[in-house]
Amino acid sequence: MMKRTMTPLLLLLAFVIILTGCGDSKQSSSVKVEPVSKSFYVFDTIVQVKVYDGGTTEQNFTDIKQILDTIEIQMNRSNDNSEIADVNRNAGIQPVQVSDETFMVVSKALDYSERSKGGFNLAIGPLVSLWNIGHEGAHVPSADQIEEAMKVIDYEDVILNSDKKEIYLNEQGMSIDLGAIAKGYAADRIVEYLQDKGFKSAIIDLGGNVFAMGKKPGDQLWTIGIQDPNEARGNPIGNIHVDNQTIVTSGIYERFFVEDGKHYHHLLDSKTGFPIDNNLSSLTILTDKSIDADGLSTSVYALGIEEGLKFIENLDNTEALFITKDKKLYASPGFLELLEKTNDEYTLVTSTEK
Repeated sequence: MMKRTMTPLLLLLAFVIILTGCGDSKQSSSVKVEPVSKSFYVFDTIVQVKVYDGGTTEQNFTDIKQILDTIEIQMNRSNDNSEIADVNRNAGIQPVQVSDETFMVVSKALDYSERSKGGFNLAIGPLVSLWNIGHEGAHVPSADQIEEAMKVIDYEDVILNSDKKEIYLNEQGMSIDLGAIAKGYAADRIVEYLQDKGFKSAIIDLGGNVFAMGKKPGDQLWTIGIQDPNEARGNPIGNIHVDNQTIVTSGIYERFFVEDGKHYHHLLDSKTGFPIDNNLSSLTILTDKSIDADGLSTSVYALGIEEGLKFIENLDNTEALFITKDKKLYASPGFLELLEKTNDEYTLVTSTEK
């Protein structure tokens, strides 16, 4: 039996989004602006913040680290001291009061769970722990193990009390997992901080979750390359040009392992207990808030192309690009207008007929 697991180091080399042209940003035709950059680590993800304005100080990056550390201690269920870990420990026992920030993110996660009918599922923690994808020892669980985990992943058993900011999990063994949305919240918080400090131009990258803040120096749009799911980092299928927007991708190549020649990725199906199997290699969301892009990337990926496009059509300022395993591209109208395809191996399909 052969197993292969993507490690955090390899994930750094396989980011979903490629940033192109940022190093050549210019404030004017003759002045080159070099970004001030710092890397952090939160939610098992490397976070890179590049600020292109002058006046950045070490204190700014210390403040950003504090923001990320706070989110970690609030929302990372893998941290035994976090608020979410406390909620999970008290599943089936008693409600737990949490901070306003944690309650807001959990509320948003529950909303996406309901709207996607479990495509996004904040209560999927037991299934995530069982598969353990992205970590050493990842393997295909037994049918009995999956059946047991499936008994305690019903998002309808997450009860919120908005007056007291309390969260209660109805069944013992339940576990909230915010990994599919808290990174987006973290990106938004960093952007909010930088804007409050007067900075106008920055890139915040949380391992495939990118916020292109403001414009590039020189009043230029940012150029974002969409990663080819079948190639190493640096090989885009095309580019888009954006201004103060966030781009988030969910894909089957971000975290996975191979067992007995079969590929198992980390996007799990609440209905089957196995990785989602819908012929999609990746799904990219473009919108204004990263917390929404994060939640949508999982929700819409799970819905698939036809239902996913319908879902996107009902949202303001939100676009999507679907890439299939057989190298076809399906885009919402707005994304289609922005996309400059550069790889002829990929075919743009203008309907959902397959």
